Amino acid sequence: MSERRLAVVILHYGDPDLTARVKEQLKRTDPKWAENIFVLDNHAPCPFPDSWLRLEKNIYWAGALDYCLNKFSDMGYSHLWFLNNDILFGSKSPHIQRAWKRLELLDSRFGPVGVYSPSTYKNQYHPQMIEKPEMQYSIVPYIDGIAPLFRIESLKSIGGLDYEGNPYGYGVDVWNTLALHRAGCPVVVDHQVVMRHIYHSTAKNEIGFLDTASHFESEYMTKRLGNDYKILLKDELTLCRDFDKF
Repeated sequence: MSERRLAVVILHYGDPDLTARVKEQLKRTDPKWAENIFVLDNHAPCPFPDSWLRLEKNIYWAGALDYCLNKFSDMGYSHLWFLNNDILFGSKSPHIQRAWKRLELLDSRFGPVGVYSPSTYKNQYHPQMIEKPEMQYSIVPYIDGIAPLFRIESLKSIGGLDYEGNPYGYGVDVWNTLALHRAGCPVVVDHQVVMRHIYHSTAKNEIGFLDTASHFESEYMTKRLGNDYKILLKDELTLCRDFDKF
């Protein structure tokens, strides 16, 4: 696929006001991108009134991501930016256009980037995601799946999104982006495109969900990386490289 085309998908589940907030922010700051901004309603108990599509059942984060990767690939898009609905951009606008142009520069320097992500002001789980204002970007071994921007062909080259045995999706972001890194597809965190994130804004309201998702995550990661996967992932972060210019 030679033409670069970006679909921006906001995954709706939980509070419709959060989904509306990020959608309206992007429509306001990037009006030229409006036709490429889509809300996918993952069969939320509170439907989003203006969604692009409402699924017939909740297929969770990983299933929804896989659905969108296939759907937008069939629609001729080369890249998918898959946004949680509980984020908000805090860096300089326009947010979509800025990220897209910066990704183009990164592609020209390193070859096709497998997955790109904004940085975050805070992140209690992934220190490699935290904004470093003095830096431009970092090459990292894996990312947090709050707002991953995938090159669809890169995921296809490693066999597509692997979430077998983990319907809830926790850990799927880490494993698949690590797989891209290991396959030689750069994984990038951008320190000049920054977002805020409300952790577990929906999950904490679903009784038992976090415990169940954590159980499946542990089995999923152990199967792929071994019993010491947490130590391995921590060691992988020593490979992060920061860059203060393009």
